[in-house]
Amino acid sequence: MRITINLFFTFLIFSFLPSTFAQSDEEATTLKFEEVFGYLDSYYVDEFDGPAIAEAAIVAMLKELDPHTYIIPAKEVEASNSTIEGNFVGVGIRFQIMNDTLSVINTIEGGPCEKVGVQAGDKIVEIDGENVAGVGLQNSGVRERLMGEKDSKVVLGVKRRNASEILEFNVRRAEIPLYSVPAYYMVTKKTGYIKVTNFARTTPDELTNAINVLKEQGMKNLILDLQGNGGGLLHVAKQMADEFLTDDKMIVYSKGRSQPKQEYIANDKDYYNRFYHKDKKGIFEKGKLVVLVDESSASASEIVAGSLQDWDRALIVGRRTFGKGLVQRPYKLSDGSIIRITVARYFTPSGRFIQKSYENGVDNYYEDRINRFNNGEFMHADSIKFADSLKFKTLKLGRTVYGGGGIMPDFFVPLDTMELSDLYTKLNRKGVINLFTFNYVDKNRDDLNKKYPEFEGYKEKFNVDLLMSDFWDFAKEEGVEYDEEGYTTSKKLIQTLIKARIASNLWDFSKFYPIYNETENEIFIKGLELIEGKTIENLGLDH
Repeated sequence: MRITINLFFTFLIFSFLPSTFAQSDEEATTLKFEEVFGYLDSYYVDEFDGPAIAEAAIVAMLKELDPHTYIIPAKEVEASNSTIEGNFVGVGIRFQIMNDTLSVINTIEGGPCEKVGVQAGDKIVEIDGENVAGVGLQNSGVRERLMGEKDSKVVLGVKRRNASEILEFNVRRAEIPLYSVPAYYMVTKKTGYIKVTNFARTTPDELTNAINVLKEQGMKNLILDLQGNGGGLLHVAKQMADEFLTDDKMIVYSKGRSQPKQEYIANDKDYYNRFYHKDKKGIFEKGKLVVLVDESSASASEIVAGSLQDWDRALIVGRRTFGKGLVQRPYKLSDGSIIRITVARYFTPSGRFIQKSYENGVDNYYEDRINRFNNGEFMHADSIKFADSLKFKTLKLGRTVYGGGGIMPDFFVPLDTMELSDLYTKLNRKGVINLFTFNYVDKNRDDLNKKYPEFEGYKEKFNVDLLMSDFWDFAKEEGVEYDEEGYTTSKKLIQTLIKARIASNLWDFSKFYPIYNETENEIFIKGLELIEGKTIENLGLDH
């Protein structure tokens, strides 16, 4: 063990210590690691797991750098890559484990399960002959059994309502898309809405498709929703911003100790001729544009919001964003794990560096949102203080914008806490709304499909009041007692979520947004008000 560990740490230290260190410093640091592990190997009271300690040492070392330089263990690499690549290999279902049974919420259109006849509401009780019902199956166990090699087969035993026997389906695994644009629809006759949840390789194509569909439906204005979007690939952010900017405007630039300054330019003819063999023109360079953000919008989301704000192309609406201005590059290690190293800082076109401070350590860094909440920032814009050194001017109109600690929106929308109650918190923590709506759709799917063949009819006519007696009976069974005062406070929120969740179970998750946005999403409501009014014209923004 000693030789292996010493060689490992010799490689580790000389690979990752900065080249600016003197040779004697490198040797001394390497020797120190070797000495510690040598003494452990020779004298420690028990046998110990060398690779596990090595992993812990790497994690501790990286925590001394910045919060976004980290290692991904080999067993987690595939799942991590799925989000970035925008797909994974599986059978194509949305599922939920209900009463210790794997239940199909929806099949993915065109996916393997849909092709062989698996239906929403089916219960998967066997996988390759193994009983998976009533055995404490977890989500991780489902993924282990249903994901696999492309074109490999899996046999599903399905119990279907009104069927006396278990139905058997032979399913061939295939690439399943992970959509980063889960919803797009027309809000009014001229204003469209697009939700983007992350920046994956497939996102530009998904965005282009959504804009084209909405344009065909008459879209003149666009609300781009980046709330909760934690980011993704830098070049995808560049491509997305490029769809909205004219000419050769800079979108973002980056620079680091070992990486020269790199500029990303809109309509970069050399770039598009090289990779796409054609000139590029943005798909929505004209038309009113509002971008929705909040405290969880980060990284690539901030690149898009920052570039559009700097060029006075869009109104940014919501709350101050997360504040991640660092660029990472992945490097594969010999054991299959990946280390993501911060290689550069990025800056918005006006020169803003929006990374928040991490001088007080990683734990404090990720508690920043809690601190913002406690300081009242989510409720009051004047709780946010910016030094004069963080003030910048937009590049067309000269409006004041800010660097340091995220993108400050043009229009602040406070977090609405008026509908929150202890009752709602209990329902949310126990997942009562999700469980109830799943059961309700499972039992009434055929009747609901007959009564509401189209979503618009459901949205307009479905009456949640008729379900509330059954809902509170169900909540009591789940350990949540009805509370009159709490329900009075949270009634609209609870009923909206019930209606939206029923819609997402009956159709797909995209139907959640039209119901939730228009009654409970305060940032969306403000954005719609601004884009439908004269604010953009009065400010002189490009439209």
